[in-house]
Amino acid sequence: MSRNGEKLLSLYFCAGCPTLDGTADVILSMQRHGIAMVEVGIPFSDPLADGPVIQDAATRALKNGMTLRTLFAQLRKIKEHVNIPLVLMGYLNPILNYGIEAFCQSCVEAGVSGAIIPDLPFDDYQHIVAPIADRYDLRIIMLITPETSEERIRLIDAHTDGFIYMVSSAAITGTQAHFDMQKQDYFRRIEAMQLRNPCMVGFGISNAQTLKAAQDHAAGAIIGSKFVTLLNEAEGDADQALENLFDALGK
Repeated sequence: MSRNGEKLLSLYFCAGCPTLDGTADVILSMQRHGIAMVEVGIPFSDPLADGPVIQDAATRALKNGMTLRTLFAQLRKIKEHVNIPLVLMGYLNPILNYGIEAFCQSCVEAGVSGAIIPDLPFDDYQHIVAPIADRYDLRIIMLITPETSEERIRLIDAHTDGFIYMVSSAAITGTQAHFDMQKQDYFRRIEAMQLRNPCMVGFGISNAQTLKAAQDHAAGAIIGSKFVTLLNEAEGDADQALENLFDALGK
């Protein structure tokens, strides 16, 4: 997950927002700007873990006509030009409708190396999803929160590969001005566990302070709502949105 000890920066955007056909441009722009990993959101009508920014992005994407089938078609077209990891992030319902095996197969065909499914129960992952995903060498990334027990964290660490998504709080997604001491203690506690998988911190990262707090105690950070907002403000111009993001992060 890390490159020569460098802390990683991953960005999330919702496929189909602000425009239906912007997926390729956003991914390739991120690659040009040195982003380590891209999380491509699968829009869903009931995104329970997401705040208003990403909820609005999902609504716009669905109105624009984005579907999982359309997304895979867009990703297949750029597969040969993408050399950074792509991870799909989406809720279980659209994936079940698509078919778990068909989803895993389409991921491989589209150059996707992993998937984050926030509402996938760990038991269902172990007994239903993992055997299929393993056949396609697709990494299913599990989330942990400050409320997740050490026993469950170690169980997740032992039975997954890729990285662990360390949610900064049990709240919904959205930007935060700073991470308080309680959150930073949580980061330090997970770091001290010396897990087999690297951890990436997400939810709430939007400025230099939150980025540093996350990266100090993990392999890297994931930024979602802040970038989605900037991408919308730039009317889909990913290069401009990335420049504005780097300014906000003090880079």
